Amino acid sequence: MIVESYDGEQPHPPKTPPAAAMRKGYWIVHADVSDPEGYKVYMAADMVPLGNFGARFLMRGGAQEVVEGKVRARTVVLEFPSYPLALDCYRSADYQAAAALRKGKSEFDLVIIEGCEAQAS
Repeated sequence: MIVESYDGEQPHPPKTPPAAAMRKGYWIVHADVSDPEGYKVYMAADMVPLGNFGARFLMRGGAQEVVEGKVRARTVVLEFPSYPLALDCYRSADYQAAAALRKGKSEFDLVIIEGCEAQAS
C-alpha cells in the first residue's frame, strides 16, 4: 500500500483523461541533486509531459529513513493511470527534452513498475 504524503504542486491533468487500466504504473525515482537551482528548471519542465500522461505525485522528496541498504538522498513516487502510460511518458519527446535539463545537475535512478491489483481482505 502506498501512503500519500505529497500535497504540493501537481502536473496539470490532460484535457482528455487517459483511459484507466486495471493496473496503474509507477515511477520510483531516487536522486542526488548536486545543483539545486539548475534542477528546479527540470522540475518545472517535467510538469507538462507528466500532466499529459495523467501522472500525479504521491511522494516528492520529504523525510525518509533508510533502514536497510543504500538509497539516494531524494525519493519521488509518481502514479500513472496505467503501466503503458508510465512507459510512454518516459519515452516521449517532451519528457526526454525535460530530462536533458537535469544532466549534470543530479544523479538519477528511475524504475517504472506495474502496480498490482488490490486484494480484498
